[in-house]
Amino acid sequence: MELETVRIEKPEDVNLILGQSHFIKTVDDVYEALAGSSPNLRFGLAFCESSGPCLVRRAGNDDELVALAVQNALAVGAGHSLVVFLREGFPVNVLNALKQVPEVCTIYCATANPVEVVVATTEQGRAILGVVDGSSPTGVETAEDVSERRALLRRLGYKA
Repeated sequence: MELETVRIEKPEDVNLILGQSHFIKTVDDVYEALAGSSPNLRFGLAFCESSGPCLVRRAGNDDELVALAVQNALAVGAGHSLVVFLREGFPVNVLNALKQVPEVCTIYCATANPVEVVVATTEQGRAILGVVDGSSPTGVETAEDVSERRALLRRLGYKA
């Protein structure tokens, strides 16, 4: 077995959802879940089929994000992996809808941070072992940090 990390390539203004799913129907069902979550959401998704022709299946409503999802899905190359990129929306707004898609097995991360995917390669193929999402902690929040966090959530409309 060989281990490596694959850096997800994406612009800073794009959010990533990385998961594992199964069955060719994933692409259509994930598309419908995302499209139904917000009329303003821009997205692209790619799914690595792991049997039959083993193609990267793709869909979305933004050609740039679809191409980016395909590029990253090919780089990760793990069977049944699912790459979703979002603009004009946040993962928190679509995660529950994605988790309700019957084919979705796991969500590894949902983030705008830089991400590295830890991948194992065996004779059979490739697997995602985990992700490195952003940076390590530098300390513990202070009372001032708590106030700033809560103010940010209010500005974003997540708290009253």
